[in-house]
Amino acid sequence: MTAPPARQGIVTVCVFAQRLSATPRGARLARRLAGNQLEAWGIPYGSDVSERAAVIVAELAANAVTHGRVPGRDFELRLTLRPEGLRIEVTDTHTSPPRPAVRPVGALDEHGRGLVLVEALADHWEVLDQEPPAKTVRADITRVSGVHRTR
Repeated sequence: MTAPPARQGIVTVCVFAQRLSATPRGARLARRLAGNQLEAWGIPYGSDVSERAAVIVAELAANAVTHGRVPGRDFELRLTLRPEGLRIEVTDTHTSPPRPAVRPVGALDEHGRGLVLVEALADHWEVLDQEPPAKTVRADITRVSGVHRTR
């Protein structure tokens, strides 16, 4: 005789996805949209999670429009709120996706701190190759508590 299947609880997953123009304006809009969506999901503006997510989105979107930009192609912002935490994904359509890495930055360097910030603020991050021509940079914030999903 087999045992009845274990009862599983309900899992709520909230997803927001938006394609944006690969321009500085699109990168700014990505950050604003992320903040608004987190607020709608019950993550207050100015909270630790909201602030960390805003910087991560800003850096990944800036990288997508600076290093992954192909004229005429957009980038995509995807936010996923799961019981494990918040996942931020930015996908660009560069034909030869470079493998971003954290590198040492000199005190007077004007660029190169974006992924250092992502490394510091995300609990985990990685780069995924997608169907060519594309790559996704994914960052997870796992310490999300007190969230009340309203939408």
